[in-house]
Amino acid sequence: MKNNKIFQLLIVLLISIVGVISCSSSDTEQIEIINTVNPNVSSEADYDITPILSKFDNIEAVQYAVNGNIITFTTTNLPNHTSPYWDESHPLYEDYNGTNPNWRKNPNSIGEQNITFTMPLKPKEATNKSTTPMGPIGISRNGVVFFNQYAAGGAPLTNEINSFDQWLGHPARTTYHYHIEPKSFSDDDDALVGVMADGFFIYGRKCNATGTYPTDLD
Repeated sequence: MKNNKIFQLLIVLLISIVGVISCSSSDTEQIEIINTVNPNVSSEADYDITPILSKFDNIEAVQYAVNGNIITFTTTNLPNHTSPYWDESHPLYEDYNGTNPNWRKNPNSIGEQNITFTMPLKPKEATNKSTTPMGPIGISRNGVVFFNQYAAGGAPLTNEINSFDQWLGHPARTTYHYHIEPKSFSDDDDALVGVMADGFFIYGRKCNATGTYPTDLD
């Protein structure tokens, strides 16, 4: 398990810039991300999603189903925490109370989605790596999707980061998402944060085993 976690830390950088996609995501009612088993994979030790599935139990936004060696996650993408991006009549509406003095609310709002991730239950590291696309690239422990480290059009997050709410998320149209580590349940620690679309785990930024960060990340 320790060796697996070292390998899983290959994904850690995506949390400090997250994950998972730019804010150019369209306001579609249904998004499906399918990751089929890639035949061009390296022969790493077995890696299995099964042990972390219980983390998604009792999460209202998420449903999952295992069919053979495939697992499907479906999420409404509605966060289970407060935000100024909820409608003011929503019980989870809360004014911004974070620490960014440059915070500004973007014109978008939180809306229900229908997003599906289909991935291998036992993923393998791909021999040929590819960049993350725009749009949802993974699912967090509370059902909210990750976008990658870019703003719309592949621009840096330099300006967009000022619209992140107190839990470090914000909406693109009505698709709420995280680009960086979700503060509502992971605050610079080594907790499980979620699963990437390729099936690999995402952990928080802290390396609990050594107190340092790996130097050989992809």
